[in-house]
Amino acid sequence: MSTTASGPARRTTAELEALPLAPPAATGLSEVVRRRYLLSMLVRNTIKSRYQGTVLGWVWSYLQPAIRFCMFYFLFQVMIGRGAGMENFAIHLFSGMVIVHFFTETFNGGTQSLVQNRSLITKLPVPREMFPVARMLVAAWHTVPMLVILVVPCVWLGWRPDPVGMAAALLGFTLTAALGLALGLLFSVGNVFMRDIGKVAQTLTQFVTFSVPMMYPYTLVYERFGEPIASWYLLNPMAEAVLLIQRGFWTGTTSDPDATAAVHLPDHLFTRGLVMTAIAFVLLVVSQRIFARLEARVPERL
Repeated sequence: MSTTASGPARRTTAELEALPLAPPAATGLSEVVRRRYLLSMLVRNTIKSRYQGTVLGWVWSYLQPAIRFCMFYFLFQVMIGRGAGMENFAIHLFSGMVIVHFFTETFNGGTQSLVQNRSLITKLPVPREMFPVARMLVAAWHTVPMLVILVVPCVWLGWRPDPVGMAAALLGFTLTAALGLALGLLFSVGNVFMRDIGKVAQTLTQFVTFSVPMMYPYTLVYERFGEPIASWYLLNPMAEAVLLIQRGFWTGTTSDPDATAAVHLPDHLFTRGLVMTAIAFVLLVVSQRIFARLEARVPERL
């Protein structure tokens, strides 16, 4: 059956699920880009389903992070005085939350993407990598409101975008996207064969919140455990991503950004970020190849 590019894009998920079984399609991330009209359809349907039946709809994507920011500000900075001696600790905390949210949504969503779309996988001749990629794009869409909520108080506190800071933030998001998608691909196909993999992914993402300098500064790790442990700590790519986005936003809200970066950020931040991003892309290639080797058995296991 031949269709135009506009045809499938207008179909609903229910209509696609009703189609007859389809033969396997070409695979690979490049094929996902070529079928971007179907990819955009999956992203739109996933976003719509999240807010289906709500009165405020997409407004919740802004309201929830705004409430979360206010709660963390009141709890950590007003109530218990966390971050004493650090300027604008709430910005330090929330900037880390933005990147951690993007990673956990990409990783967990990608892990569940094949199981949750089992009916589409057996009916549509599409590259199955499309489903983890779609979940990464959905995670990115939900991260944008959090960025808006982050930027507003930053500007109010005197932050202005600078080229180095924006490069740091972009590098942090690139590292997170590549790592999250690589793990999403790997765990999604593993979750088809063993559903415990999904629980493993959820458990791993719980550790991310406490293994990055978000609720505490990096200097605390260095002061408490010394240089050897701090060096091992920095091998965590998500810790690196959080430090990069803090360089992009939080340091610019302090009275002396250069001094803040010198005290609270480790040396060679960009060098490590570039190395870890390159490793994340290598992991993405390896994960895609493993995915391609196993995906032929996915329909029968679903």
